[in-house]
Amino acid sequence: MSIELLLALALGYLLGSIPFGLVLTRLAGKGDVRDIGSGNIGATNVLRTGSKVLAAATLILDCLKATAAILIARALWPGTENFAATGALVGHLYPAWLRFKGGKGVATFLGVLIPLVPVVAIIYAAIWFTLLLTVRISSVAGMTAAVSAPITAAVLGERTLLPMLLGFAVLVLWKHRENILRLRKGTEPRIGSKTSSTA
Repeated sequence: MSIELLLALALGYLLGSIPFGLVLTRLAGKGDVRDIGSGNIGATNVLRTGSKVLAAATLILDCLKATAAILIARALWPGTENFAATGALVGHLYPAWLRFKGGKGVATFLGVLIPLVPVVAIIYAAIWFTLLLTVRISSVAGMTAAVSAPITAAVLGERTLLPMLLGFAVLVLWKHRENILRLRKGTEPRIGSKTSSTA
């Protein structure tokens, strides 16, 4: 593996591992987001602090950190974008600074898609936000969007990216394994429900 690929991977990991949910809630005086709700550092759990603004900011920044990593890698080391993308998603899911306990990757996966396959990103976002507004179960919306990425890429003929996107979708599903168990039991909370604070 060349030094450029390693640098892109490292860049992606460093940017991807920035825990914006944790940083923003602390700066806003909301305490440690890991001590509330599900204990996750993503936007859905940040929403449980009662701040829609912080949740939206977390979602946007978790998305754009992956986009930034890919664009920087593309500018510095052309052809290394996939390594930067991989580093960004893995960094978000398993940040070394938080003992490898990170987010669930839905927003960061979208951030990967934006510069690599914009059409797939648009469909991903449409599925995600439509389900958030209708079903109102964050895990269902996120997992469905993640699974849609490799399927959409295959339909559009993006064969070279298919293995990576399929791997990313599997990682997102793996991080949602507790949500899947709650869905099977019928105890997964809906966004805005009283039970969401104790999920």
